[in-house]
Amino acid sequence: MSPQRNTGAGAEAELPEYAGHYRLQECLGSGGMGVVHLARSTSGMKVAVKVVHARFARDPEFRGRFRQEVAAARRVSGAFTAPVVDADPEAERPWMATLFIPGSTIAEQVKRNGPMNAGELRRLMAGLAEALRDIHRVGVVHRDLKPSNVLLAEDGPKVIDFGISRPKDSELRTETGKLIGTPPFMAPEQFRRPREVGSAADVFALGSVMVHAATGRGPFDSDSPYVVAYQVVHDEPDLTGVPDNLAPLVKRCLAKEPEDRPTPDELMHALRAVAASYDTQVFIPPQRALEEPEPGPTAGTGTSPTGESGQAAGTAAEGGTAGKGGTAEAGTSGKPETAGEVGGAGGGGKPRGRRRRTVLAAGALAVALCGGALGAARMLGDGDANRGGRGNAGGAHSSPSALADWSVRPMEDGGGAAHGGTGGLPQCVYGTRLLVCAQSGQVSALNASDGRVLWRRAVPEGDGSVEAPALAGGLALVVTDSGRRMEALDPASGVPRWQRDLTPFPGVRTVGGMLLLTAVDGTVTGVDAATGRTAWSRPIPGLSEPYFVSFAQDARPLAYASSTSDDGRRTRITAVDPATGAVRWEKRFNGTVVPAGAVGDSLVLLSEGSVYGDVDAVLRYRPGDAAPRRTGLGVALQGVRATVRGDRVYLLAFDGSLVAVDTLAGKELWSLQTAVSRGSAPSADGEHVYFGAADGRLLAVDADKGRLVGQTRLRLGAESDKVVASLPAPTAVDDRVYAGAPDGTVFTVDGRAPEDW
Repeated sequence: MSPQRNTGAGAEAELPEYAGHYRLQECLGSGGMGVVHLARSTSGMKVAVKVVHARFARDPEFRGRFRQEVAAARRVSGAFTAPVVDADPEAERPWMATLFIPGSTIAEQVKRNGPMNAGELRRLMAGLAEALRDIHRVGVVHRDLKPSNVLLAEDGPKVIDFGISRPKDSELRTETGKLIGTPPFMAPEQFRRPREVGSAADVFALGSVMVHAATGRGPFDSDSPYVVAYQVVHDEPDLTGVPDNLAPLVKRCLAKEPEDRPTPDELMHALRAVAASYDTQVFIPPQRALEEPEPGPTAGTGTSPTGESGQAAGTAAEGGTAGKGGTAEAGTSGKPETAGEVGGAGGGGKPRGRRRRTVLAAGALAVALCGGALGAARMLGDGDANRGGRGNAGGAHSSPSALADWSVRPMEDGGGAAHGGTGGLPQCVYGTRLLVCAQSGQVSALNASDGRVLWRRAVPEGDGSVEAPALAGGLALVVTDSGRRMEALDPASGVPRWQRDLTPFPGVRTVGGMLLLTAVDGTVTGVDAATGRTAWSRPIPGLSEPYFVSFAQDARPLAYASSTSDDGRRTRITAVDPATGAVRWEKRFNGTVVPAGAVGDSLVLLSEGSVYGDVDAVLRYRPGDAAPRRTGLGVALQGVRATVRGDRVYLLAFDGSLVAVDTLAGKELWSLQTAVSRGSAPSADGEHVYFGAADGRLLAVDADKGRLVGQTRLRLGAESDKVVASLPAPTAVDDRVYAGAPDGTVFTVDGRAPEDW
């Protein structure tokens, strides 16, 4: 059997033939982070196998999120979920196999056949209440219950996708919370009190799911996720269309305060009293005829090309989370409901008779979703005003007062028509006096001083996410066509100097003036970035398939590969010279550790203290030392993105917790709850820490005091109902800060005066 070709969004061109010993037969659906396949075991048992996209398989942060999903799914496997059959989160392409369950999701069922009738709704509500009771009994909170995460099987509803679930006894539940999910199905406390999210949040989501099943929309509905967030926290739910005998119970589930909602046991008891003719017969949805034409896979539906439905794919390996956990990428057209992605009400038609909030409301409550605790942070000035910025764009050699703030859309003229004229979120890298930016279908260069577009070049778009260019060997290296090709461009003119086929290489990393390519057999090829010529090619001793990371702060640029034992108790870090492929040093650490940065000749690592990938300590290791210097965190953080600035490390978690650690003194300096869910990796200069939010804002925090001191205005873009899965880190150069936004703009502000943004 040859590898299967998948044309679904976000999927690789060539898919593997096996995951473990499970033979992959056909694609059920594709999401932003992975693909779900129908597969068979050696004995012939049908299973649904999630296989992570290759480009995410080399991301240690994502692997941690996927490990969390596997652990949670194993913990809750039972009568009301899809039991985990097997999994290997440490494989080259992480995967998880669950029992295949034929049936539509609620989202698919409502979209195809319209709202359910009263009897079907009552049985569905009872089944979901039983499922939540089963899930909560083992100490897990799902956190992302929604129509696309509920399968309508013959023996009752099955809850799937535990990518952003958390155990009830998790430290994060009581300390830092986690602000990711799908806003129309999130509880008020997930916006306003993320530290207090518990099992009652799943009951709130159950109420929202029931409204969707009864009406095709949610109880809170708008094109803007920020308006939805405001409605969830402040407005009464719209229950128009919900059967009269169920509406009071659904309204109780949608209570603003967790303590006012019924428990799953109370729900089941109340449902028995709804009508004397209470029927325990399960709802069996009509099955689609095999010859019926399929409109194409939809994220979250898990519908196979043959018409056979199964596990949802919209959050395939998403986690989370954000993811991805979730927080996330649109895997297909329409409004998918992936964890961390904010879409419509489960794909069920347009809202009917629903009032809309004004744009002013959306702007005001962005604080709730991405900008800080409700009522705590104030909206600051307009980042586009030309105020005569006082910075110096590194290499421009102009006086500080010569540079002004600017904001431009590189694709507004001469490109991006298919994307509303914006091309999506620009991914930029800073070079001397210019920025090289990649967007969907185009690479461009901007003058760093005034934002003028110096050149544009069309590139193959493919079906994957856009990656930021890299500067090496005096050229801009751009990955195009969904990771299948690399072009090396002259940054001054955009003229291509060389090209390379990346199809055989799932691992690609630029280190110093070299490009390191890892093949599927583990062979690493070193390519001179200036010429495109192969300098060396060999396996790295002790590493079966190394995926490298590197850091600009490194005193001597090295490529680092990590290998963690199956039980997570040991991690080996190997430092490789990119110029020759020689191993410079190797060290075995206790537990699971991930390289995060460098300071001088020392490597900074994050220690993951649980199977959920939570970071509980920062390590500083100097080659030759017997043991690293360890700094424990007061509260473990999930989904951390970090940056190193001198002896300090700044860590931004999925839920918006920003923590500063002094690795030399071995102490935590401060902690700030920003509530910016799924923010970018932070950047830092001597005075401030900068990071981006999914709504396009750039935020600045005082590096010494841990206090928010400035933020730019929102830049949401045309598709404001979607949140970008992975935000590029802003670039701080001298006194200027450069960033890209979802509306397609690239902008710069004065880093010395964030209070004036």
